Formats: sequence, structure tokens, C-alpha cells
Amino acid sequence: MPRDPEEFDRISRTIFRPIYPAIARHLRDLSGIGGGAATDIGTGPGLLAIALAKVGDFSVFAIDTDLSMLRIARRNAQNSGCMRAVLPVGGDVHHLPLCSATIDLAVSRGSINFWEDLSQAFREVERVLRPGGAAYLGGGFGSPELKREVFRKMRSINPSWDEDVQRRQSRVSESALKEALERAGVRNHALIKDGSGIWVEIRKI
Repeated sequence: MPRDPEEFDRISRTIFRPIYPAIARHLRDLSGIGGGAATDIGTGPGLLAIALAKVGDFSVFAIDTDLSMLRIARRNAQNSGCMRAVLPVGGDVHHLPLCSATIDLAVSRGSINFWEDLSQAFREVERVLRPGGAAYLGGGFGSPELKREVFRKMRSINPSWDEDVQRRQSRVSESALKEALERAGVRNHALIKDGSGIWVEIRKI
């Protein structure tokens, strides 16, 4: 994906657009959580946060370290009629700007590949979850069909797309994720494959 915030937003709202509602529905159903306080970590242009607000009765904290992306996320939320449900917030997954035990559903798609300390990130996500809450952190595309379509379109504008994806995902292999979860001391976790990627599931008992 491009580093320019506006170009990132454009590609997210065109080529990637169909995956966000599919992911939001999938994670809502997988978690069994249909509303409450939610957070989208590494929100970028905010499209997954917006999709989550639309598939349930969620108030979503859309968190990102990049202030330019947060401005775009705020604009997208306004254009989608979700300003009251989506709140862009500056912050980092390693030190989430959220109180402990306040979040019903935490999600993150795509940013896990860039987290410097996976164990610290997983501890922080577990910290902010309410008892009964759940988190899904990974890089799914909603369905195998949607993944194939996104890859087909991205290859047409970036011939190195497959290599770029493989490079980003190399540090978040199944073994690396399992090791980081164990180091973090996260008690209730699982790796879930949905045919389009892997999600780290964390549940707070």
C-alpha cells in the first residue's frame, strides 16, 4: 500500500472497499458481540471502524499513530454519516489510550505487520477488554473470493504486490504469533484461519 495518506485512502475506498463490511460482519458473528464499546487499532482511513459501526450498535474508537490518517478517518466517518459512532483517536497499540476493562470488541486489520513488540501489543489489547470481551487482530480479507479480487486488482497497479505482502507477513508467522502470545501471558487465545488470512483471537474471561 502507498505511504501517501490520500493515495492510501483512495485505494482503500476503491480496491479494498468490499472487504471492510465483510470483515465487520465476520468478526461480529465470530465474537457473538453485537454492540458496545469497540476499537479499531491502526485504523488508517477508518473504513473498518465505519463498517463495524454500521453492522452493530457499536461506538468505535478509531486509533492510529498518524495524524494525517486520523483526519482522513474523521472525514470518511462524516461522509458515511457515522460521526457520532466513530471517534478517531491518536494512539499506539503498545500504549493504548483507553482505560482498562472498557472495550467489548477490539479489531485490527493490517497493522499487526508493523507492530514493533507483538507481546506488548497483545498485553495492551487484553488489558482494555472487558470481561466477556474479544479481540481479533490480523490481516484477513473477508473471504477467499474477496482476497483473490483484491490481489488481482493490486497486481495491475503494483507488479511487486505479492512479494510486498509476503515480506510484510513474514514476521507474523503462526509460530511467531504463538510465541508472542505465550510471552505476553495472554491466557485465552487462539489463531483462527478464515480462508483469507489469520486472526489472533483474544478473549477476556
